[in-house]
Amino acid sequence: MARSLVLASRSPRRAELLTEAGVEFEAREFPDVDETPGVGLEDPLEIVRDLAERKARAALVHAPHELLLTADTLVFLDDRILGKPADEDEARRMLEALSGRSHHVATGVALIGPGGRGRTRLLSDAVATHVRFRKLTAEEIAAYLASGEPFGKAGAYAIQGQAARFVAGLEGARDTVIGLPIEVVRRLLADW
Repeated sequence: MARSLVLASRSPRRAELLTEAGVEFEAREFPDVDETPGVGLEDPLEIVRDLAERKARAALVHAPHELLLTADTLVFLDDRILGKPADEDEARRMLEALSGRSHHVATGVALIGPGGRGRTRLLSDAVATHVRFRKLTAEEIAAYLASGEPFGKAGAYAIQGQAARFVAGLEGARDTVIGLPIEVVRRLLADW
């Protein structure tokens, strides 16, 4: 039987969102998973849902009797995927591309664990939020890069941090942009 919920993520932001929502959990790190989008997947929601499911299956190998929660977030600008920047130059290019433009942030969530009779049960979903950035100056981008905040973040920004001032508009849930849509998590837990 599954024990308490395990957040299979290194993200302190996801842990904060769960804590703020009053969800009891334990955070644990698991080996990294290849985050290359699946072959033939083009829809942003399908891509992040697939990535969250792959992370869930990989984590289950290391904790087969646990109820595991995984997530994946990507930024989509037109037909481009903006993942985590590899370096400062890539982060600068991402921020310049987002400047004065609208984009979508999609987060996939997966819940996996023992489903009875020796089977595994997997529930997943994905949602997106539409974000509009105001025009950024070169100085603002340079200062943001110097803060170190863009690194390790999809699209090279953290809406819950200094980049909040870049946002001119938001349609959808802010927690989707942060990396864990709590309403989706609540629904999946209720369905479990």
